[in-house]
Amino acid sequence: MAALGYFVDAYDIVLFSVIRVKSLQGIGVPEAEIFNVGVNLLNWQLVGLLVGGVFWGVLGDKKGRLSVLFGSIFIYSVSNILNGFVHSVEVYELLRFTTGLGLAGELGAGITLVTEIMSKTGRGWGTTIIAAVGVMGVVAASLVGQAFSWQTSFFVGGGMGIVLLFLRLGVYESGMYQSVLRKKVARGNFLSLFTSQEKFLKYFSSILVALPVWYLVGILLTFSPEIGKSMGMSLLPNSGQAVFYAYIGLTLGDMTSGTLSQLLKNRKKVILGFLGLTSFFMILFFLCGSLSLPIFYGLCTAMGFSVGYWAIFVVVTSEQFGTNIRATAATTAPNLVRGSAVLLTTAFQWLTPSWGAVGAAEIVGLVTMAFAFWALRNLEETYGKNLDYTELL
Repeated sequence: MAALGYFVDAYDIVLFSVIRVKSLQGIGVPEAEIFNVGVNLLNWQLVGLLVGGVFWGVLGDKKGRLSVLFGSIFIYSVSNILNGFVHSVEVYELLRFTTGLGLAGELGAGITLVTEIMSKTGRGWGTTIIAAVGVMGVVAASLVGQAFSWQTSFFVGGGMGIVLLFLRLGVYESGMYQSVLRKKVARGNFLSLFTSQEKFLKYFSSILVALPVWYLVGILLTFSPEIGKSMGMSLLPNSGQAVFYAYIGLTLGDMTSGTLSQLLKNRKKVILGFLGLTSFFMILFFLCGSLSLPIFYGLCTAMGFSVGYWAIFVVVTSEQFGTNIRATAATTAPNLVRGSAVLLTTAFQWLTPSWGAVGAAEIVGLVTMAFAFWALRNLEETYGKNLDYTELL
């Protein structure tokens, strides 16, 4: 159920990147304004994820993991269906916000539940399955978004959410969480993540280490037509195709990184190796991506594989903190990573007039990778860590 929830989550997260142009054309946005309106709509969705991450994370620790799994998928499903009926940019902005708000609880609550149910040495396999199945939702979004109208693409996402809502009736609550309910400890205090230097550094580093994933999605894939044009390509890449190939790579990367972390019994070394691959393939992308469309898409696939450490990132974040604040950390961190794409896309948009799309993307990418390498040094190695403990809030 957690894997299917992430499938729906991933489907919608990237769906807008796939149908951005034709949906805006469909509601009458002039060609010259599609880029800026598209950035604003993406930012509204990311802000929804940011706000929802805090709301659902706190709720998951205060009221239970299941409350998030049911509430988040309901809001997402209704909002996504309504997205298919928009006729104005203003309504589109509102619905992208509420859709992001609903989606925000899916990944963190599912990962938290699975890590608390499975054994301390086996939970990495569970989260690997969730991540691998989940990112296939992006492949589905790419195929559906290109094969059908933008309205139908939204209806498909909302319909999947409603089906999943009923399937979740058989899911049970974490025993580890239920044991915390019997203790007199504070739960779900989001601000407590900032009250000590140790907790803040771990939390902040958990977010920064995953920034390259959303740099790839939010800039290189979403704005691949603009980047291809800036590179001087005669045949411009299609963002839907770029997303499709990148997420095939990401699915393989998630399975590979998760498997390696289990076999090597070390999370940090695997993340370090994948960050190195990410740097290498990004350099190749800017040097060779303009040579031909097949090379461009091939490098999108390679970069997708290299950011496949997302599977480890989500479990490492949940393993950094105690049971009484685990859902808060595990739910807010991925959404703050996604929400940080607002800063990345804004910086890209601001730099583009002076540096061009390629130069702006290179600058943002360099800063993003530097932050990720620095953040990895601050994280605790958590393979086999006992999670049955509480934090002093």
